[in-house]
Amino acid sequence: MRNLSIALALIFLFVGRSFAEDREISSATADCLSCHATSTPGIVSDWKRSRHSRVTPSEAVRRPKLEKRLSAETVPESVYGVVIGCAECHTAYPRQHEDSYRHNGYIVHTVVTPRDCAVCHPVEEEQYGQNIMSHAYGNLMNNPVFRGLSENINAVVSYDGTGTKLSAPDPETQDDSCLVCHGTVVKMNGLRTVDTVQGEMDLPVFSGWPNLGVGRVNPDGSVGACTPCHSRHQFSIELARKPYACQKCHKGPDVPAYQVYSVSRHGNIFDALNKEWDFQAVPWVLGKDFASPTCAACHVSLTVNEDGEVLGERTHKMTDRKAWRLFGLIYAHPEPKSPDTTVIRNAVGLPLPTEFTGEPASGYLIDAAEQQTRRETMQKVCLGCHSTGWVAGHYKRLDHTIGTSNELTKTATKIMVKAWNTGVAKGMARSDSMFNEWIEKVWVSQWLFYANSVRLASAMAGADYGVFENGRWFMTKNIERLADWLDVKSKSRSASPGSGK
Repeated sequence: MRNLSIALALIFLFVGRSFAEDREISSATADCLSCHATSTPGIVSDWKRSRHSRVTPSEAVRRPKLEKRLSAETVPESVYGVVIGCAECHTAYPRQHEDSYRHNGYIVHTVVTPRDCAVCHPVEEEQYGQNIMSHAYGNLMNNPVFRGLSENINAVVSYDGTGTKLSAPDPETQDDSCLVCHGTVVKMNGLRTVDTVQGEMDLPVFSGWPNLGVGRVNPDGSVGACTPCHSRHQFSIELARKPYACQKCHKGPDVPAYQVYSVSRHGNIFDALNKEWDFQAVPWVLGKDFASPTCAACHVSLTVNEDGEVLGERTHKMTDRKAWRLFGLIYAHPEPKSPDTTVIRNAVGLPLPTEFTGEPASGYLIDAAEQQTRRETMQKVCLGCHSTGWVAGHYKRLDHTIGTSNELTKTATKIMVKAWNTGVAKGMARSDSMFNEWIEKVWVSQWLFYANSVRLASAMAGADYGVFENGRWFMTKNIERLADWLDVKSKSRSASPGSGK
């Protein structure tokens, strides 16, 4: 058996060298391939197609600045002359990984994290750590208001003949719902013996796994994941540059960015022409490699014009080009200063970035000067195709849309607050949730679905989606719905026995 393993390792080392164009593969990775080529062939096949299997860090680090795909100035000797394979990712920093375990003579870990990727991509890892996405788990689950909304969405509802009762969702439901995108807390809970094609093996048992959430809390203490955008095990820049990668979490109705993009002129051009584009090129040349922005072109990618002038620096801090946080919570507002939004408190002490009356919690949000800087950074990308007049007109409309959508949200919120204050609905004043009554769910839809649709449609030049599909029509209709409900309930309350009327 030992001789067979050695023979297989040599075979896969030879095969590996051929598809890696004679680049060196470490002996540890060759050992991994000798088993996993048969036990998980899809993973090995994906890795063979990746740049990791074809380019060594020693080659990548010497590329000209604009062509570099890794940000490290130097890389450790252990990976310098070999391609990045199984062992280079799954055996790194074993003492930091609480999910490390002994496996076929090696100490390996299952969950590869941004901290592991930082060996070659330290700038990207540092930027992503400043990104709201990397804190998505904590920003949801450690904020009592947002967590309350999540728990009411995922609750098990029962009916006893007189009314409904909500039971808090169990961890599995949360993991299979909001936390698919926000991320779970991944913990290794020991080992179990499993009968595999390679014989009996002791393999880890996890909670919160599998998960590719952007704010995943990892067993090495890091937060976030690279794989929501750069899917395992190709880690393709092409996949991350196409809008399909983003639709997993940005399809709506709460964040309908992908639908809006699909009906926008930018999306129309992508659909018609993208087969002719080069999604692998670094830098990404506007007019040569692609002809219309995707999500990545606007928010992430290093883009240049055909003269080599940089239009947008590569960044993994997604807010670098965003002046406004358009996802209403409850209103659109300037981007938070900290990616950890649980630190925010409004004037009445709630962990919200605005007051119920719309005023921003300014001490926790970027100021006007920083908003202008970020706006100009984004506009430089826009100006690669559009005139200054076109861009100025677009942003003028967006500013106006932010104002009107916030005003319509304020009207709905006034009605909701009156319902709470008069006791027609319970709310926090009566130590109840803000989200569990029918009227409260109607109010939430005003800002979580409809206002978000209106603003994103304006920002992304997909205005039709923001009118009838899920936007302005529903915002105005929703106000009448709220007002009518409050009127009926108030009259019923006044006329009921014991009301004093």
